[in-house]
Amino acid sequence: MSCVGWLPTRTPGLTLAIRAAGDRGLTSHLPQMRPVFAPSSDTLFRLCLGLAAAAIVAGPVALMLWVRTPYVTKQFNPVDQPVAFDHRHHVRDDGIDCLYCHYEATRSPYAGAPPTSVCMNCHSQVWPEAERLAPIRASWFQDRPLRWQRVHQVPAFVYFDHSAHVSHGVGCVECHGRVDLMGQVYAVAPLTMQWCLDCHRDPDPHLRPRSEITNMEWTPPRSPRETGAEVRRQLQVEPPVNCTACHR
Repeated sequence: MSCVGWLPTRTPGLTLAIRAAGDRGLTSHLPQMRPVFAPSSDTLFRLCLGLAAAAIVAGPVALMLWVRTPYVTKQFNPVDQPVAFDHRHHVRDDGIDCLYCHYEATRSPYAGAPPTSVCMNCHSQVWPEAERLAPIRASWFQDRPLRWQRVHQVPAFVYFDHSAHVSHGVGCVECHGRVDLMGQVYAVAPLTMQWCLDCHRDPDPHLRPRSEITNMEWTPPRSPRETGAEVRRQLQVEPPVNCTACHR
């Protein structure tokens, strides 16, 4: 019978008792206890903590960067339309002004897409039987609007007023790019909050006389900043940078 078999398993001083027995050579037959965790467990645990902390920081940062990529902003991605409308032909060859089709831009928050009647002003006589214009004729005779697809769109929680910008010297090309050179229209600006704020905080290089708003090829007589500063004083341009200006 073992001399240590009488020892209780949970009594104060148990460790001292076993140690004393060991000194007398009475515990030599007891099995050696292996550690529950390997020696490298501490290192692995610290590594996991570091990775978790990095993920907590990197996750939001990655999402913030991702929403600014062209994959999300749809930059440089041509949008298919119900009718193959070539801005190069209408603007450069025919000299049609932006406001002929997008006439709401100067008096409404929305520039809008032209109704079929605007198209038929010309195409009732020009190419009246062309196959590519069949959707326009069908829309006209069936009194059914064409489903134009948006190219530039801000989130629903953002308020944007076209008329406020156009009437204060912001040209079409500043946000929409050289549409007169596009066979199929695509977005060139990211339309992110940072992009908008950069212009609101420093509007001078982006302003022009109101008579040149739709002129895609206009160049300022002096430097863009000097010309824009003069326009800003004349039109009393003071772009807001507070939250409620765009988030109402």
